[in-house]
Amino acid sequence: MSKFKQLAGETAIYGLSSIIGKAINFILVPFYTSTAILNVEEYGVVTELYSYVAVLNVLYLYGMETAYFRFTSRAANGEKEIYSNVFSSILFTTAILTILLISSATPIVNWLEFQGQERYVYWFAAIIAIDSLMAIPFVKLRFERKAKQFATYKLINIFLNLGLNLFFLYFCKNVWSGHFLPELKGVISYVYNPEYNVEYVFISNLIANACYLLLLYGVIKKARLVINFVVLKPMLIYAFPLLLSQLAGNFNEMFSRMMLKKILPDGFYSDYNNQEALGIFGACYKMSMIMTLAIQAFRYAAEPFFFRESNSSDSKNTYANVFLYFGIFGLFSVLAISLNLDIIKLVVLRNEAYWTALNVVPVLLLASLFLGLYYNLSIWFKIEDKTYFGAIISVSAAIITIVMNLILIPKFGYEGSAYTTLSVYIFMCLFAYFSGQKHFPIKYNIKKFGVYFALAIALLVAGWYWEHDSPYVSQLLKEIPILVFVLAVFIGEYKNLGFNKN
Repeated sequence: MSKFKQLAGETAIYGLSSIIGKAINFILVPFYTSTAILNVEEYGVVTELYSYVAVLNVLYLYGMETAYFRFTSRAANGEKEIYSNVFSSILFTTAILTILLISSATPIVNWLEFQGQERYVYWFAAIIAIDSLMAIPFVKLRFERKAKQFATYKLINIFLNLGLNLFFLYFCKNVWSGHFLPELKGVISYVYNPEYNVEYVFISNLIANACYLLLLYGVIKKARLVINFVVLKPMLIYAFPLLLSQLAGNFNEMFSRMMLKKILPDGFYSDYNNQEALGIFGACYKMSMIMTLAIQAFRYAAEPFFFRESNSSDSKNTYANVFLYFGIFGLFSVLAISLNLDIIKLVVLRNEAYWTALNVVPVLLLASLFLGLYYNLSIWFKIEDKTYFGAIISVSAAIITIVMNLILIPKFGYEGSAYTTLSVYIFMCLFAYFSGQKHFPIKYNIKKFGVYFALAIALLVAGWYWEHDSPYVSQLLKEIPILVFVLAVFIGEYKNLGFNKN
């Protein structure tokens, strides 16, 4: 169990920054969705633009994060050379891509139907460039197992971003409007433009990210500006399938938010236009964040952990156990969040307009669970240097994503998109599992996980439709399925987790 404690400890540290970051996002969701800050349509703008950022971030890094892990785990004394080459390569390509993005600002905003808002592209070009340049120093910290340093820098960025959002969108906005401290209006005019509003979401992000340049300076300066193709060529060959895989993977997740307003027929939702519908869907998508943050924390710790374990004689058994316990935790999260949405919505989504899409949240939570399971199952082709399998899986999934969204969104709206997301991640898990059993067989306890999964779904359905005349009693009844699942897991895993030791 010591290996699991080690993984759990590192996951907890990485998860600290992720949990707080997502918690801040939860704080910002009710902040943004308040009608005094952003209207539904403006929140739709935030949702749409950040979906493109997620895809572009992958393109900017082109799989070199994982390649760095793989090749430094093999290198006897060449980590510094690998780090310098990877950082230099990312620096060079980031400069080219950023120039292309900025020079294409007008056609981009015209296609997005944000005519005259080229500054959106400028803000995001800078945000993505800094994100990409800082990614490799952060990867170096992860490889060196400096989880505390990693988490500290992430937390500084998170709280700075929160503070800047509050400063611009609440403090400055209210001072300018004369709601309080009108004597400061002249002072804030140097940093606040009343013609901006949603732009301050982006500006806050940019300033916070720029501080990484200072925080990571000590790590950055360890890199020499050098591009040695002898070093880079095998890494690029290894990383290219990962680029396709990650690009397609992010495309799978973000396609609905990128294209919903274009695919959705005009007037599909009688009370909202398409940009507002996107904002509503985007806000409810945020409700699945708790599962997403768990996956992110797990990935930060698990990827280097899996590679370190790859030379162990017991590695396959370790991978199988991690898969099972991750799945159990994920099922618990799905139940706990889904059956408490009536409470969570009051805190996170204070504008009732967003409540109309709450029924997609359990579906999205299940989708996130299967995405996490896929990350477990996909480790085999990274270890076996058959990363092209990841590309095959993700590209196939991307094609399914496009086809299903084009078919389902016009008929079912954002519900169709949610079920598409779930279907695609299930497909990816099945593909990764069966291909892995052929090339790198691991004895996953699929039968036991299947029992827990069936139990969780049955409890979710029962709790979801379990109603009482009193809303308080109804909510208490929804807690029973959660407790039943916890009890079932405790009984099923009592011996395996060592609770029976004398």
